[in-house]
Amino acid sequence: MSSVSWHRGCPVGFADLRLLTVSHWGFDGQPHRGRLVVNRDAAAAMLGAMRSLHRLRFPIRQMRLVDAYGADDHRSMAADNTSAFNCRFVAGSDGVWSEHAYGRALDLNPLENPYVTESGYVSPPAGAPFADRSRHRRGMVRRDGPVVAAFAAVGWLWGGNWPWPKDYQHFSATGH
Repeated sequence: MSSVSWHRGCPVGFADLRLLTVSHWGFDGQPHRGRLVVNRDAAAAMLGAMRSLHRLRFPIRQMRLVDAYGADDHRSMAADNTSAFNCRFVAGSDGVWSEHAYGRALDLNPLENPYVTESGYVSPPAGAPFADRSRHRRGMVRRDGPVVAAFAAVGWLWGGNWPWPKDYQHFSATGH
């Protein structure tokens, strides 16, 4: 991870991050193990939310450290990768650290839960069929559904509740 997703200048020290190995259900209906890096102060909450998703048998395509994609958020999203820590700025806001840079955010199934602007921009682009949230499909997060409730139970907020843009994949400790 050193010098890829974490590097000098990140707003959180390397020693303040924790590697979590979590069980999850895949889209193949089989159990899998994945890895997430989070801030040590977010580790208990993340484990609690992920245990809830496991009990719900909520499918997660894959869960790899963003380093497997060269810390490139777009490549990770295109691969439908669920990930947490990545020392990066907020998209379109140079100089403003993302909650991912603090290890207090998670992007869950980015294809099924894309980032959508009011003008119709969708990221990742392959997530366009999922921008219409009226039709539920496996792996999608629903506003009043159990995934949002699982994260709310540990005090985390969902980007799908933002006015615009909608970041359906994003959960964070701060709501940003």
